[in-house]
Amino acid sequence: MLSTMQDVPLTVTRILTHGMTIHGKSQVTTWTGEPEPQRRSFAEIGRRATQLANALRDELGVRDDQRVSTLMWNNAEHVEAYLAIPSMGAVLHTLNLRLPAEQLIWVVNHADDKVVIVNGSLLPLLAPVLPHLKSVEHVVVTGPGDRSLLDGAAPRVHDYEELIAGRPTTYDWPELDERSAAAMCYTSGTTGDPKGVVYSHRSIYLHSMQVNMAESMGLTDQDTTLVVVPQFHVNAWGLPHATFMSGVNMLMPDRFLQPAPLAEMIERERPTHAAAVPTIWQGLLAEVTANPRDLSSMARVTIGGAACPPSLMKAYDRLGVRVCHAWGMTETSPLGTMAHPPAGLTEEQEWPYRVTQGRFPAGVEARLVGPGGEHLPWDNESAGELEVRGPWIAGAYYGGADGEDLRPEDKFSADGWLKTGDVGVISEDGFLTLTDRAKDVIKSGGEWISSVALENALMAHPEVAEAAVVAVPDEKWGERPLATVVLKEGAGADYEALKDFLAESGIAKWQLPERWTVIAAVPKTSVGKFDKKVIRKQYAEGELDVTQL
Repeated sequence: MLSTMQDVPLTVTRILTHGMTIHGKSQVTTWTGEPEPQRRSFAEIGRRATQLANALRDELGVRDDQRVSTLMWNNAEHVEAYLAIPSMGAVLHTLNLRLPAEQLIWVVNHADDKVVIVNGSLLPLLAPVLPHLKSVEHVVVTGPGDRSLLDGAAPRVHDYEELIAGRPTTYDWPELDERSAAAMCYTSGTTGDPKGVVYSHRSIYLHSMQVNMAESMGLTDQDTTLVVVPQFHVNAWGLPHATFMSGVNMLMPDRFLQPAPLAEMIERERPTHAAAVPTIWQGLLAEVTANPRDLSSMARVTIGGAACPPSLMKAYDRLGVRVCHAWGMTETSPLGTMAHPPAGLTEEQEWPYRVTQGRFPAGVEARLVGPGGEHLPWDNESAGELEVRGPWIAGAYYGGADGEDLRPEDKFSADGWLKTGDVGVISEDGFLTLTDRAKDVIKSGGEWISSVALENALMAHPEVAEAAVVAVPDEKWGERPLATVVLKEGAGADYEALKDFLAESGIAKWQLPERWTVIAAVPKTSVGKFDKKVIRKQYAEGELDVTQL
């Protein structure tokens, strides 16, 4: 028996047309560094996106599912590209502007991008790699920048505003298959070449609905979200699509991602919500501690991309800013969990839930798998690798123009679940607590030591700004933890005191590090996560001044 419901495809096109009409008065505000930021209504964003689609088709010859890439900051023009490119049937490919040059070249060629839309301020990044981008036929430049850097470039160069000027503000949008490709992102490539994840119209639509649910970010058209997480980082966690669906105002920081301008835009524009990785919030906390600013409008913050130290959450609590922990990855669109405590608890009872990665929504199924392939119970004690599946979870990687989709055994189970590489436990009511990355867990004498637990405990010390813990070889135990710490300004290194602090915070004696070193900064990946392979390499090559207690 079939249903009597209409079969209407779930597409980005419908998000575009809904946002520009139903929520036409909502705004995208882009920080410019000038006295007044740039402001565009959703209606204007929609009209300009329609003009962009016409220009891409009629002037640049973009057809079918050809890839159009963006090398851009978070701004209004980037939102226009987000909406126009998938809606016309092409595929949006957001380029990570922090990738090494060789990886940037690799992903553009692998995706077979035909057009690159670039912010003028990023032309110094694009110009040197452009001769190596074999498939690129057109470059579209938006905003101020030295266009002479592209002189002699093989692709045709266009100015964004000139390209869309005078174009029709209507478009005969195609009726697309909701399972067709809409956008793609590549993983940050911390090991091997980056891997391409291709999102469907359907997955983006359903993910946007989940972002808007109260159990997730739960924003409405009464809110303004400060979108600090880059638009190249898993579609800015789905916020540009979700906000256009629900009318949430967007505050886009463009290239002004330093703590001082972020503090200024929060004080002046008064967003009610913000989203970024922990390193952003650590920097902002240091800024407002030294130079107090009014953050009172920002009642809620979503932190993801890396584990958030509990000490950081408590510091923002004292400022009246509620931090909600989230977990996800490029392959999960990225929303996997959010740490809203169950109802009816006191503040003290909520805390154990808030420091987890959060609870799974209805669209994400999860299981834990032990070292022998056995499925483990949800008892908050049995630790295993997390595997997930769902309508916005990747089932393969993009194989390139000449290859089939890739399903490596270390990334996907035989029955199609995504192997996340994260190790953790799940409570009976579905709250996930990650104890480590599978590649970062410390295997000492046959027992596991969580590097994350050690880092969180260290970062609670009043003199420690950041800390990263890695496994290093040990003749007796196989592996032991090496603690690398970044001290706050004016602080001194007393490793015995730090070790005692860990013991007093509840770390078992056998897990306490014997090897310690102070570093200037923890190495970061292109999306702000701790890059522990760099520390392991530095240790192996004798570049660190290590003290052994």
